[in-house]
Amino acid sequence: MALTVALWGFSWIAMKSLTGYIGPFDLVMSRYAIAFLVLFAVLLLSRQPWACPRPYGLNLWIAVFQTSGFQCLCQLALVTGGAGQVVTLAYTMPFWAALFAWLILGEQPTRWHMLGFLLAGVGLVGIVAPWRGLGSLTGSLLALAGGASWGLGMVLAKKMFQRYRPNVLTLTCWQMFLGAVVTFPLTLIFPQRPVVWAPELFWGVAYMSVGASALGWWLWMSVVRRVSATVAGMSSLGVPILTVVLAWFLLGERPTWLELTGVGFIMSGLLVVNLAPVLDRSRG
Repeated sequence: MALTVALWGFSWIAMKSLTGYIGPFDLVMSRYAIAFLVLFAVLLLSRQPWACPRPYGLNLWIAVFQTSGFQCLCQLALVTGGAGQVVTLAYTMPFWAALFAWLILGEQPTRWHMLGFLLAGVGLVGIVAPWRGLGSLTGSLLALAGGASWGLGMVLAKKMFQRYRPNVLTLTCWQMFLGAVVTFPLTLIFPQRPVVWAPELFWGVAYMSVGASALGWWLWMSVVRRVSATVAGMSSLGVPILTVVLAWFLLGERPTWLELTGVGFIMSGLLVVNLAPVLDRSRG
């Protein structure tokens, strides 16, 4: 999970920088198409099963909500919103995931989970600071919708692992393929900006494809398989924390005391949620 956070933390900066070189849907489709080719080659070389996991319907819905829907909505949000603002709003995902996990998987949050949610929620409010305005309303709503879409898709992926136990690398590979297929019609329906062929585009897409998509989503699916949907969702809050830190050191965007306090609350919430089983046993 720590490596996933690192890969995805850098990816938000890369995605924002690429908005001037390629359209949002073109970027999502190309990164997933390349990631599929990379992972399929790994499957063949490692002699792992490469057939698309069943059931196909559930596999497709995971791609619609988590793989494609989340990325497309957030990429659109980045066109009008700042990277820090968008990533923070998108990472309301753990709260959506907890709700969907309760409704779909029956994972009822414990009192420790609720305390962790409260601490993390206070932290997110401190970072977003809605009283200062949310920037572009459209971008904010798109980012929130992206978080909800990812939360639902992640819970469906957890359901896939619980009931059908697919090979993680194989499922991730076909998620990249389905993500590209689902996104392709959007590149035709919605006008895209002309592609600017530049070295920045090449390196940016290479990182987004191999690092953030192929490796990042494989690691993420490995986490989802091993822990509850609630814990996986809360653990992903490390990404907006890292984004704040990267913006500080790489972009000179010094965080305010309120943002640093928000980071502290989120880290406290993560600690409580991940230690919830131990805390429950100690009280029992």
